[in-house]
Amino acid sequence: MMPTPILINWLLEGDVSIQYQVYRDLLDEERPDLRARIATEGWGAQFLRARQPEGHWGRGFYQPKWISTHYTLLDLRHLCLAPDNLQIRESISHILDNHKEADGGVNPGKTIKNSDVCVNGMFLNYAAYFRVPAERLQSIVDFLIGVQMPDGGFNCESNQHGAVHSSLHSTISVLEGIGAYLANGYAYRAADLGDMARQAQEFILRHRLFRSDHTGEVINPRFLLLSYPSRWFYDILRALDYFQSVGAAYDPRMKDALDVLQQKQRKDGAWPLQARHPGQVHFDMETPGQPSRWNTLRALRVLRRYSQ
Repeated sequence: MMPTPILINWLLEGDVSIQYQVYRDLLDEERPDLRARIATEGWGAQFLRARQPEGHWGRGFYQPKWISTHYTLLDLRHLCLAPDNLQIRESISHILDNHKEADGGVNPGKTIKNSDVCVNGMFLNYAAYFRVPAERLQSIVDFLIGVQMPDGGFNCESNQHGAVHSSLHSTISVLEGIGAYLANGYAYRAADLGDMARQAQEFILRHRLFRSDHTGEVINPRFLLLSYPSRWFYDILRALDYFQSVGAAYDPRMKDALDVLQQKQRKDGAWPLQARHPGQVHFDMETPGQPSRWNTLRALRVLRRYSQ
């Protein structure tokens, strides 16, 4: 699918992080000059200005949720802040130095002794993107390999209170982490992670991205709402954007989700921001109910790969 020049121009009127990804993903042009500006302009600069002198955001690793170090680092990773940013690497090192659990994962909890699967998937995502030294990520990899479920996916309840079926929320978080790890050339247990990723992708595809594999019914109507930032929540655009990001071939089981995505395109060519996840934020990047550059960018790069 080729976006119209009007739509491209509208996207390029957005934040510099959007501009950079439009050039990279839709126009096939790498723009290091734009990437360098993400730290000093717009949303990237706003996130970085909220960093505490001690090197964290909010009250530390995980509180309050959306303004914590964890979710702010995830936001900055999705903005495509330059991976060699020293402030970010210091903040990630602080997490590894102070929140490593006996099971090998990182754990923000003081009373819960088992590391959270979703948190570690997201942590691997931004830590690998910001090129944390390989040896510091080995225990995270070991932890995630140890919590894959028999159906191929993941569930944050599996090592907490028990679970018999994987969760789409947890599975997509871990898949994104594995994707970032492999894309950035890490070698430790890379073959194992590749096998895991294929099994977890199959888990999502078996559900046609949003349907029960037993009844065909929609698992959760919110899976069909386009949100951004996704936080830990699953939706079809997040899943489709993951599949295109790792170069996955088209699978006929993607069709239902692709049809829903195309139906959500507005007459002006943009996609809306349909939902947000409540909680304190540093600032609002976009307004629910309005056209969304984030969702439009992500939808266009999905359809660029799969619309044929």
